[in-house]
Amino acid sequence: MSNSLLTIDMITRKALEILENNLVITRTVNRQYDDSFAVEGAKIGSTLRIRLPDRALVTDGAALQVQDDNEQYTTLAVSSQKHIGVNFTTAELTMQLDDFADRVLKPRISQLAASIDADVANSFKYIGNSVGTPGTTPATSLVLLQAQQKLNENAAVMSPRYATVNPAANAALIEGMKGLFNPVSAISKQFKNGMFGEGILGYDELNMSQSIKQFTTGSRTGTVTVNATVTTEGSTTVVLTGLGSTTIKAGDVFTIADVYAVNPQTRESTGSLFQFVALADVTASTTASVTVAAMYSATQALATVDALPVSGKAVTFLGSASTQYPQNLIYHKDAIAFATADLLMPQGVDMASRQVHNGISMRIVRQYDINNDRLPCRIDVLYGYSVIRPQMAVRLWG
Repeated sequence: MSNSLLTIDMITRKALEILENNLVITRTVNRQYDDSFAVEGAKIGSTLRIRLPDRALVTDGAALQVQDDNEQYTTLAVSSQKHIGVNFTTAELTMQLDDFADRVLKPRISQLAASIDADVANSFKYIGNSVGTPGTTPATSLVLLQAQQKLNENAAVMSPRYATVNPAANAALIEGMKGLFNPVSAISKQFKNGMFGEGILGYDELNMSQSIKQFTTGSRTGTVTVNATVTTEGSTTVVLTGLGSTTIKAGDVFTIADVYAVNPQTRESTGSLFQFVALADVTASTTASVTVAAMYSATQALATVDALPVSGKAVTFLGSASTQYPQNLIYHKDAIAFATADLLMPQGVDMASRQVHNGISMRIVRQYDINNDRLPCRIDVLYGYSVIRPQMAVRLWG
């Protein structure tokens, strides 16, 4: 029996299914904001303002102490458009859908998924919380439990939590933890697939992704100290000195002596030095003004540290200078947000379709090229991501 001709809607729906199945990091982050961009013909640069949870101080006694709102906002911009190009021939459109997917769609869509995941993996540049030893591939349950500790100290909700690691960390962790698991299903999955199962060490999923990024630290060297005491609550700048003619890269993590992280609920010190992350590249000339997330002392509703940095205090960077390290990610779902937008549907083309599946919008357009007698086709996704709650994520250095 002859096959029916595949329609563009069938192809688009199948392509979306393949895309989602190949996503790793992107599949496990918050996608509740997708509907905000579900408008006809969304443009690159469309921005959504996201409100973060309010925080207030608990006061003692019977007397009412009214506090102002401490509303915080962050933004999510749809600014990335990625596509792949392919020719759908008439002969290919007479295949069974599964055959068409295996031969034509999967090889291309898997690359598109990896590219999107690689973008979202850049979230590490906005996250200061770090565990693991730079230069050492994580290979024990301890680093995963230390990451859980960081999330707990930052009052992250217990579930859903995810860990996504690169192939080297995945192999080392499975080897190092092979004797620790009791559930038969988890042992079986590890042994048969060389991959972790679900519900391990408090994580909903432990995943492997080739899209995990490598980060090269800045050339920062010397005996670095704080150059000037920070006196303003909510300040986003720390001035450092002793750097010489060096660089600090966006994503560099450092601690400052006697500046400890606080639990955002109790505002009491966790006993661990607060891990600052540089949010922009800086070229130093002895001193450097480093942009960081807003700092608030323990007396404030939005407290992040027990005390603001003081002049002369020692600064310690994580990792060696000018060295590349893998940046595995551990996070609560709400730490990172991802959204896609509905691209404009062009008129007067050979075929066009736009479909949405589980919050991801994809468009496929095919047109006849009369000059070359070809039928070029493009598969597009317009998306954006944002680290909306960095305190609910951890970098696992390799």
